[in-house]
Amino acid sequence: MEEKQVQLDNGTRYSWTQSLSEVTISISVPPATRGKDLVCKITPTRLTVTPKALPDKPYLEGVLYQKVKPEESFWQVEGGTIMLELQKVNKMEWWKSVIVGHPEIDTTKIEPENSKLSDLDDETRQIVEKMMFDQRQKAAGLPTSEEMQKQQLLDNFMQSHPEMDFSKLQKN
Repeated sequence: MEEKQVQLDNGTRYSWTQSLSEVTISISVPPATRGKDLVCKITPTRLTVTPKALPDKPYLEGVLYQKVKPEESFWQVEGGTIMLELQKVNKMEWWKSVIVGHPEIDTTKIEPENSKLSDLDDETRQIVEKMMFDQRQKAAGLPTSEEMQKQQLLDNFMQSHPEMDFSKLQKN
């Protein structure tokens, strides 16, 4: 997914990206910021990232778009950037935003991450590739692999039997 840039009214700039399983957030902070200077609280439904010195002025705070697994999520700070990796509970849904009320993206324009067909065994990969081919063919109004196979059998039969009259044969 393409990285989304967000500028908040409090001056915080962050960017985020996602896969189906996780959301990654980068927050720009002063270069001298260290982990011990921050309070980062991740709950299943909320995120708070605040400087310890200014607890009433969070960098990022609010209700998450969907639930996360705090025990599997983490954060770190390095070179003026806080990086957070949040593990989604629902790994089958794209988020429109990180925080409810922040600028949203159009999730219908997300291009899914590449499937790793090479990870599948040969038989399963062939089945998946055939299904993908048939889906593309149907979408284009073209015959599926099964329909093409039937047509090839019929064509072979017709060529093998030129003595037969196929002029009234209806093809679908």
